[in-house]
Amino acid sequence: MTTTDLAPQELRTLVAVAEEGGFSAAAVRLGTTQSAVSHAVRGIEGKLGAVLFERGRFGARPTPAGERATAHARRVLRMLQALAADARGADTGEASGPLRVAAFRSAALHLLPPALERLAARHPGIEVSVSVVREVDAGTAGEVAAGRADLGIATFGDGARPPGTLVGDVLLREPYSLVHPAGHPAPRTLPLVDWTENCGSYTRDWWAAQDWIPAATVRAEDDGAVLSMVASGLGMAVMPALSLTAVPSSVAVTDLGPERPYRAVGYVTTPELAATSAVRALVREVRALRPGR
Repeated sequence: MTTTDLAPQELRTLVAVAEEGGFSAAAVRLGTTQSAVSHAVRGIEGKLGAVLFERGRFGARPTPAGERATAHARRVLRMLQALAADARGADTGEASGPLRVAAFRSAALHLLPPALERLAARHPGIEVSVSVVREVDAGTAGEVAAGRADLGIATFGDGARPPGTLVGDVLLREPYSLVHPAGHPAPRTLPLVDWTENCGSYTRDWWAAQDWIPAATVRAEDDGAVLSMVASGLGMAVMPALSLTAVPSSVAVTDLGPERPYRAVGYVTTPELAATSAVRALVREVRALRPGR
């Protein structure tokens, strides 16, 4: 047998075990028995020729092969959904069906809403769900690659290209600015307030060359918390433009000059989903967000 022998129900079983962390919980989710799930997984492993889960008292954890197989399974199942939706809309040209979007916090707050508003007006049959994902490690692009999202609003590193086998495009380049309590006579002498997502290849070289930036004395959960702390006079921060869409009056934003760093923000999806009607419809709307359009 070959991998093409895997049936949709086997793919659903694989995903359920990986996401539920065990055969019993997966059986409840699938409406079957633990022994049926265990038997199905052994059959899937036999077809693929790889051990997909580590079994133990902790349940079932995906092996590296299992992680990769689960990502493929999610993407195949998603394409089966898209196949049905696109076939139904072939005569009318109407896009419909579920559309899962992953975005980092400031993009979800300030970049996506106008695109989703236009999408809803033009394609009311598309059911959008948005998950806010921290843009660290694999970030939003990782959600797309793992099959948990159809389209991600992501930050791009050096070269401004989507990672791995994903496809996409840059929407905008946002500058970084110095953010500090309004009226402070020497904001560069203040302690630094920072957050984990504010580290990346797009700022690393610039940051290392700035001898006036100290190590962070306060580290917050996200950019919103950083902005609140700066507003309370706890320090200064270096933040990208999307994070500064709604700045309180107690905060001042100072240009960092011609050598200021920029962050590229764009969308990513998989090659197969890029051709589906729902993703294409949203891509059209997010492309319209480009400055000057």
